[in-house]
Order: sequence, then C-alpha cells, then structure tokens
Amino acid sequence: MQRRSSGSSEDSADISVKTSRPHGQTRLNDPSSTIRHSHDVRQSDRPQNSGTRSTSARSRRPSSNVNWRLSHSRDGSTEKAAAASHLAPATLSPDYPSMESERTASSRRRSRQPRSWSPWSISFLTLFTSLAGIGFLLAVIYSAASLHCDPKGCRMSWMSPSYAKFDEFDTEHTRFATKYSLYLYREQGFDNGPKIKGIPVLFIPGNAGSYKQVRSIASESARYFHDVLQHDAAALHAGARSLDFFTVDFNEDFTAFHGQTMLDQAEYLNEAIRYILSLYLDPKISERDPSLPDPSSVIILGHSMGGIVARTMFIMPNYQPDSVNTIITMSAPHARPPVTFDPQIVSIYNDINNYWRRSYSKKSSAENALGQVTLVSIAGGGLDTVVPSDYAGLESIVPETHGFTAFTSTVPTVWTSMDHQAITWCDQFRKVIVRALYDIVDNRGRSQTKSRADRMRAFKRRFLTGLESFVEKTLPETASSTLLTLEDESTTMLAADERLVLRNLGTQRKPQAYLLPLPPDGFAEGKRVTLLSDSKLDRPGEDGKLEVLFCNFFSPQAGQASLPFSMNLDLASDSAESTKLACNNAASDVVSLPASTRFTKDPFFKEGGWQIPPFSYLEYDLEDISDYEFVAVIDKNASPTAGWLVAEFSDKADAHLTRNISLRRLLSFGLSLHLPAGRPMVTEVKLPSIQSSLLAYNLRIEGHSCNDREPLFTPLVRQYLSEPYESKYFVNAQEVEISLHGVSPYVPPPIKSRQFDDGLSLQFWTDPTCDSSMSVHITVDTLGSLGKLYMRYRTVFASFPLLVVALVLRKQFQVYDNTGVFIPFSESLDFCLRRSLPMLLLSMTLLSLSMGQSSSTGSKSLLFWRNNTAAIDFTQNDLLVGTSDPFFWFLIPMIGIICVGVCIALHYMTQLLTCLLSIIYSWISVRPIVQHQEKKRAASPAFAPSSPRSRLITAVVLLLLVSTFIPYQFAYVVACLVQLSTAVRAHRSARETPSLATINFNNYVHSILLLMLWILPINLPTLVVWVRNLAVHWFTAFSSHHNVLSILPFILLVETLTTGKMVPPLTGRLRHLTNIIFFGIAIYAAVYGVSHAYMLHYLVNLVAAWLVAVHSTSDSWSLAGLSSMFDGGQTEDRKQGKDP
Repeated sequence: MQRRSSGSSEDSADISVKTSRPHGQTRLNDPSSTIRHSHDVRQSDRPQNSGTRSTSARSRRPSSNVNWRLSHSRDGSTEKAAAASHLAPATLSPDYPSMESERTASSRRRSRQPRSWSPWSISFLTLFTSLAGIGFLLAVIYSAASLHCDPKGCRMSWMSPSYAKFDEFDTEHTRFATKYSLYLYREQGFDNGPKIKGIPVLFIPGNAGSYKQVRSIASESARYFHDVLQHDAAALHAGARSLDFFTVDFNEDFTAFHGQTMLDQAEYLNEAIRYILSLYLDPKISERDPSLPDPSSVIILGHSMGGIVARTMFIMPNYQPDSVNTIITMSAPHARPPVTFDPQIVSIYNDINNYWRRSYSKKSSAENALGQVTLVSIAGGGLDTVVPSDYAGLESIVPETHGFTAFTSTVPTVWTSMDHQAITWCDQFRKVIVRALYDIVDNRGRSQTKSRADRMRAFKRRFLTGLESFVEKTLPETASSTLLTLEDESTTMLAADERLVLRNLGTQRKPQAYLLPLPPDGFAEGKRVTLLSDSKLDRPGEDGKLEVLFCNFFSPQAGQASLPFSMNLDLASDSAESTKLACNNAASDVVSLPASTRFTKDPFFKEGGWQIPPFSYLEYDLEDISDYEFVAVIDKNASPTAGWLVAEFSDKADAHLTRNISLRRLLSFGLSLHLPAGRPMVTEVKLPSIQSSLLAYNLRIEGHSCNDREPLFTPLVRQYLSEPYESKYFVNAQEVEISLHGVSPYVPPPIKSRQFDDGLSLQFWTDPTCDSSMSVHITVDTLGSLGKLYMRYRTVFASFPLLVVALVLRKQFQVYDNTGVFIPFSESLDFCLRRSLPMLLLSMTLLSLSMGQSSSTGSKSLLFWRNNTAAIDFTQNDLLVGTSDPFFWFLIPMIGIICVGVCIALHYMTQLLTCLLSIIYSWISVRPIVQHQEKKRAASPAFAPSSPRSRLITAVVLLLLVSTFIPYQFAYVVACLVQLSTAVRAHRSARETPSLATINFNNYVHSILLLMLWILPINLPTLVVWVRNLAVHWFTAFSSHHNVLSILPFILLVETLTTGKMVPPLTGRLRHLTNIIFFGIAIYAAVYGVSHAYMLHYLVNLVAAWLVAVHSTSDSWSLAGLSSMFDGGQTEDRKQGKDP
C-alpha cells in the first residue's frame, strides 16, 4: 500500500492506491533504479487539526515511457504533483536556461498563497509585445479605412423590372429544381411579355447574391436596343438583335464557403443552358425569325463567385460542348479562392485552373476544347473590400488571345473604382457592358456571336484605354473616304515641326483648315504626332466643331478619277484656284481622356454634378502613317466658340524616361524628376521597380505654371500597368496618391514572363504653351502602405495565430511534464517570446529569403518554356506570406507580432467571459434548490461533472448525426460550447478553492479552449451553408463533411474534460511527441496555413486525439482506462478503495 500526498488541501489526506507490477518491471527503490521523491505541501493547504505525512512511496513502474504514478480526482487535482521536480535536467526544454532556474520558479509558484492567484497577470515583455501588435493592427485598419482610398464615382441606375419564372424547368430536367429557379428578365414598357426573340444571355449571381442583380444591366440593354439599335439599319444588318437576359435564383447560397455548392450550381447551370436553348425551338415561346439559325450557345455574365461557377461548368460531366463561348465576369476571384476553409473549394480551383491552362496550351485548335471561348475579367479596384481585386487576374490562366483583366478605373468614360456590389448597378459601367455585348453578337451564326478575334477586338476597344502599345489603329488600314477641297483664304499651312495651338475656335468666323505637313520617310523614325482637344472630334458626316483628317494630294488622273468618296468637304467657296486632298477621318482612333481643368476634382462626374465633356486625344507613330502627307485640322465654327486644340510633333526619346531605382533607395530618399520647359505635351516615366501591390506612394508636382496666361488645361496624370490592365487618372494633379494591383501575395505567376519594364508607368499631359519646367517628387507612403496589407493578408488570422497558440501550448506541456505545474497562457507566452517564437519567426524569414533567391535563379531557365504551362510552378506563391521579394522580409515578424497581440486579446476576452459566467454560475448554484441538487450530483463541491451515461449518450448521438445528416462542423461548435462550460466551472473551482490542482486544471482547460476557438472560424462557414440549406427547405444531406474521425477526438477530449480530470504529465520519451506535434502545427500554420487553412482543423484534431490517448493512459493501457473517460469518478473510487 502506498500513501500519496497531493498539493491541495482537499487531497492532503492519505489515499490507498492498489498497484500491480507487470512482468519484467522493477521497483523504483531498487538500487539500479532508485528515485527519491519529496513532496512539497503548502503550509496554507494543511488543516490545523490534522497533520500531513510526507513519505517515500514504493511503486512499480511499467516498461512504458508514460508516467504511470499519477491518479486524478474529479476536480482536476493531481496527486504527487511535485514528484517530477527531481527529474534529470536533460528532460527540460531548451527554452529554459537551466534546470535549477525552473526548479526555483516551480518552488516559488508552490510557495505562493492560493488567494494570490490571478488569471490577469502579464509580464512586461508580453504586455509590450501585445501592445505593439495591437498598435500595428490598428494602424493597418486605420490606413485601410482612411488613407489611399479611391473616390466613389458610381451614378445610380434606374429600371422597371419584372421577372418571368420557368415553372416547367422542374425535376424532369434537373434534380435541383426544388432548390434553384430560372427566370427571364423583362423590362416593363420595353419588352413585350415573356416571349423570347433575341440572343440568350445568362446572369449568374455570386456568393449570397440575388438573381435580381441582373436588373440594371438587363434594363439598359432593353432600353438601348429600343431607343438606338432598332433604328440603326447598319447594326441590324450586321446581326444585332435584342438580348434575352435569363437569371438564376440560387437562394443566396454561400458559394465561396462550400465546394459542393459550387459543383451543384455548375451542374444546374448546364441543365439550365440546355433548357434555355430548347426554348428557342418552341414556337409557343420563341418569336425569332425562322430564317435565322437556332442558337447553340449562351453568353455568360457572372458576378463574383458566379464567374467561377461559370468556369466550373466546363469540367462538369453534363456540360454540352460549345454551349458557352463568351464569359464576362465582374469582381470574380479567378486566381485563387478567397478563403481556403473547405478542402473541396481548393480542389475545385485547382481542377478548373489546370483544365483551362492545359486546354489553352494545346497547339492544335482541334485539341483545345476552349479554343473559341473568350473570358474577360473586370475588377472593381481598391473600393472592393469583399474580394481582393488582385485575385481577379487571368494572367496565370488565359493567354492574351483569349482573355484579359481590366479594372473599372481603366474603362473609358467610367474611370472610377467600384465596390463589390456597385459593379452590378453602376450606371456608367452598365452602359459600357451593354454596348460591348451588342458589339460581339451576330444572330446570323449558330453561336450568336462573332468570331473569337472580333470579340477580343471589341472587348479591348470597350474596356481598355486605347493607349496600350498593342492597340490597332484603324487609320493606316482604311482607304481614303473624304475629299477635302481647300483654297488659300480658308487654309493655314504650318511650317515643318511647328506646333498648332488653337485657343479659341471660330475666330475666323468661317470654316478654317490647318495643315500640318508630315516629315518625309527619312525623318519620321522615332517621331510621333499627338493632338489634344477639349472638343469632340467629328466622325464622317457629323456637323460639329472639329474634324481631324490625314490627307494626301488628290489629282484627277487616270485611275483616281473614279475613286469613290463617301464625304465631300468643300472649303473653297467656288474659288477657281483650289486644292483637293484625299483624306481619312481619324475619329475612330480617338482616345477619351477625363477633362482636367481648374474646376475638376475627379475624372468622373457624380450624380447631379456638373458634367464636363472628356478630352479627345490622338497619337500616332509617324512610321505608321507614312502614306500620308498632311494632318488637316478643320475648324467648322462660323462664330467664336469656346474650345481649344493642341497638335505637335515630338521625338519619342524626349517623351519617354526610365528610372531604375531600387525600392530601398526609393523608400529612403524618394525620387525627384525634373522635366524641362521644352518638353513634349505628353511625357511618360517608367519605374520598373514599382510592381508590388503592397506599397503606396505619394506624387507631388511642383513648378508648373503659366505666369499670367490662362492655361488650356491643368496637368493630367495617368498611372498604369501593362498586366493586368489597370489605369487610374488624376485630374488637376498637384498631389496624387498612387496605389496599384501589380505583383500581389499568393497570386500565381503569369503564363507570360514579366518583362523588365513591366512596372509602374506614369503619363503626364501638361500644357505646352505654358513653357515652364516641372518637378515631380515620388515618395513611399509608409503609413498608407500598411493599409494595403489588410485586403491581402486578412486570411492570415485563420492560420498565423495558431502558430502562437501552438508554441504556447508546447511550452505549457514542457513545463508541466518537467515540474507538474501547468503554467498560465500568458506566462507561457512570455517564455515563448524570449526564445522559441523569435527563433521560429527568424527561421521563417530566412526560409522566405532563400525561396526568393531560388525562384530568381530558376526563372532564367524558364525563358525557353514560356509557352509551356507545365514548366511554370503556379504554387510558388502559396507558402508563408505569399511573396519571396526580399524587400518584404519584415512581413513575417510584423505579422507574428500582430498575431501575438491578437492572441493575448482573445486570451483576456475569453478569460473575462469565463470569469463573468463563473460568477453567474456561482450565484445560481448557491440558491438552495440548485445547491441541494448539486450536492447530490457531485462528490466534490468545487467541480460537478455530469453523469457518465448522459455524456456517453450525447457523444453517440452527435456521432450518429454527423455520420448521417449534420456536418461535423456542427458537432465542433457544440464541442466548443461544452469546452466553454468546462472552462467556466474550472475557473469557478480555481477561484473558490485555489490550489495547485485546480489552477493547473483551469489553465489547461483554458488553453485548450483558446486552441479550439482559433479553429472555429475555419468550421463556421460550412455550418452557415448547412443552416442556409435548412432555411430554404433543402434537406438533402451534404455529400461531404460527414467524416466521424474529423470530430471524434474533439468529442472525446471535451467529454473527458467535463469530468474534471487533469491530463497526466509524461516523463518518458513520449513527452517529446507532444512537443513535436505542437511544433509541427506551428510550422504548418506559418508555411501552408493561408493556402490550406482547412488542414489546420485536421492537425488540431490530431492534437485532440493525442491528448485523449494521454488521458486514457492515466492508469493503464487497458480498455478500462479508455472507459474511465466517461466514468468521471466511479472508476477511480473502485481503484482507490477505502482510506486506511
């Protein structure tokens, strides 16, 4: 018989414990294995009327490495808690300087009075680090909300919507007919009934989106065709017809959170397209011209996750080939999933992106299933705070011949960023979308659209600025169509290379022509002609203010007399001496620029604001227009009219500057540029080093003035990137805030290798008549750059805090296994901050830097494989913080410090919650009736576990439901609530009867609760999807998330802790396994946590399984030990027997 003395007052009595010695085991007091244990008993824990004996126990130790000598009472007390204090120093963690210091700390903790225990204590190092982390976090939030924010410029749209539901699209066509619905949009007053007679377009809503979001674009389509196109004979002859907008009601499903929901929607959409195409064959519904071919494809318009579902349709078994050839997406995260909490979401993204890449990499069009599919992605820009616009990029998925990415701030006449919802209703943007759709439709073919090349050309014309280097000018490719007749009195001939400046129009009170002679071929190399005006340039046949023509001399010689001219512009006034020029109108190549005057603040005009017409800009390389001899500017005004025009020739070398400056030097000293007085009207500055979307910049313009002369216009600045196509305009520019969506964390690399000069470019339009120099200063905005971290690194809070919590638990178990004291969370964090956490963050930083070096050296070998997508590692940015740029080495330490602050904040918030609930619990339990019931239930007044049968029934019922109907995430939420209840009772026990045992158990339960809380956000989205399905009466069980093993360890652990049993310390080699598990979780959370956050649940599930195994070995490896988890005190009572 042994007698053991615990460290608590209620366990100070001697307890008889039966022991057995398995075969081959030796006694602890044998000479070969003698260990003397002295047990410290706190003076305050000794009852005054009884003595406490401290004896040396003779026991038998099994051959296992587990400490078998501990037994536990139901309130979490651990007998012989101090017995481990004489273990060998080699068992200690390296985080402790020596065994003696830890023993000293343990003695100090044991000698403390119980009433001095406080769960709110915190060291200065932990407090300082936490405040620094929270300060960083607040600075990031403040910067994101207040600094470098794009102005809002969307104007409200109006419509008269109505919807016709297709009830015939029932379960005979799709198994989702009871959950989803198909509608046809009709604009009241413009569309006649539910009849269809146009070209089908299908709108797909996004995550939690409504089918009614189609109304803005569909309304504009109906009104535009009714008011304009149906009266345009040329457009009708080219195949333009009205658009029939269909829309899908997904009952506002949470598509972004659940992979199976994405697959269900994709399957339903394929069936819906099959049904839509069949409607055009039904004469009862269709009013199409019988002579036209029946539609074989549908145009897709997808918002947010609806765009991803549209691409998922192509990999579904029920996809009908060639049923979709045009997709336009708005704010759709193509590059990567917005959250990675569901493994199926990650798998689907990999499947669809790999399928699209493989298809487009096929050399033969016959092998490419997507050969005729065009995909255009429109991103909202900085105002979209739901989906990072960096994720909308297609550069890693689709080649330039089949798709591109553009930002709404790039789109002509739009010129503003948009939030996630505004992109579906913004008035100026919906007009562009509708006109782009009508540009590509052609009802003369079965596909109902033009060829792929024509579609891409139309999309680029509508969605890009027209200033891109690849833009095809129409002027050099068309024949002369206008005959211009001039006389000397109505013509002004400028000298070679002379600048044309018209400050007012109509000053001659009659139409006037200004001729700018083009340099001959030998002098045209490296030169360009630019023209800017605040007036609209007329197309052929229009009677406005200005017309710009490119001309050659015309003489009625043989072969030329019969040339057909669609227009005849005569300024000779029946003069006998006249000059005839064969000309081409340049209006088709005009680029619209936002007006920049002293009165403009934004490139757009707001609702009810003063609308200033945009500027008209022309730019040609002289090599491209070498067939022409003159530039003719025709001022058609017969009276003085407000308006101006500037045209000039310039050397491209003088207008293009490249500054190769490193980011470090730019951060330290900034960049200053001096533009001389004789500079061209348009100057471009390239900064190749500025590519990252994580930095914000300030630009300041100084020195530009016109003295006493009124300037024609104020400086206009355009910032742009080549890929993706993002442009921003700044009017009346003096101080400009620059932010961009370039190279972004976690985004896959592009298929096409980035060029050296693919960084930020700045274009400056300045009034050349001012003839003054100008200085440009560019600096990095450090505080403004912090806000750029918000959208790119929001999801790190699902992974990086787990690194901190895992290291804290690792240290807690190390100290507990060595000293028998389970230290508080904040104290353990203090130990981690002194060594393990800084060392791990330093290691991760060095790993990130080494990855950057390897990727930069390996990129050269990929130059020969640019067209082979298999040679590109699209997952190279999935690790750590998603970037290998050595400039951002500080991100890992900074995020680590922020996560420390967040973890401490959650720790004290949870501590406060449990404290308040324990006070409420104590107040309720002192009531006579409740107290009487608790005395019957609990052998210990400090901790009252539930009955074993109720716990067993609860666990079995939960597991049965998980395996059949509910997702395991529901059971996980239940487990968190049970753990919270256990923490409340443990806190009450530690507060009312403070002892080493109760405090140990309270700290242990609290830390496990924190660990589970950090996994809770990963599980909640799937639970939300399940609850949403129940709300719409869709009771079909998930085909995923029913793995019982994903929740069983959590259920066993929390049910074990409800009994009040403290985990036994491990003194053998198995204690290293605990260390390895927690350290492995910390490493995984840092390296792969953001890209594969769903794995964190499984890893913590492994921790729960290991702790359950440790709990079950408190007495033996037999099934009795396992059953003791559901038998809080009865098993121990049977083993302990009677007191002597």
